[in-house]
Amino acid sequence: MANQLARHERLEMHEILTLKNISLTKAATMKGLVGCNQLQAILQEDVTKGKQHVEQLNELLSDGSN
Repeated sequence: MANQLARHERLEMHEILTLKNISLTKAATMKGLVGCNQLQAILQEDVTKGKQHVEQLNELLSDGSN
């Protein structure tokens, strides 16, 4: 019972997940468009971390389902 998420918590997590997915898509797209190698490296790191965060949020949502 303690591992279940309240409805408002699930909604907040879905909102965060949506925002993270948008950010991830933008970073992945921009990485291919920039010419600066340093900026490409920053965007690649953002994409890598973003994927990890999306996976973690999905795990939390599936573990905390009612």
